[in-house]
Amino acid sequence: MYSENVLLSGVSEVKKFVDVVSKFDFNIELVSGKYVVDAKSIMGIFSLDLEKPVHMNADTDDEGFKAAVAPFIASK
Repeated sequence: MYSENVLLSGVSEVKKFVDVVSKFDFNIELVSGKYVVDAKSIMGIFSLDLEKPVHMNADTDDEGFKAAVAPFIASK
């Protein structure tokens, strides 16, 4: 399991994020409060509050995935 906070600050960034995560065949979720959505769903992502980072859970430890999503990881 890989978990990080991601920051998706605009429409184009959400589209890029979905394009990246859709290439992987394992489950990836975004969590904001009590809401959990499929990270591969643009409509699902836009139902979340994107003003602040959202939590991403991915059912993998794949280093390629970690590198692919690195540009979206919220600064600590």
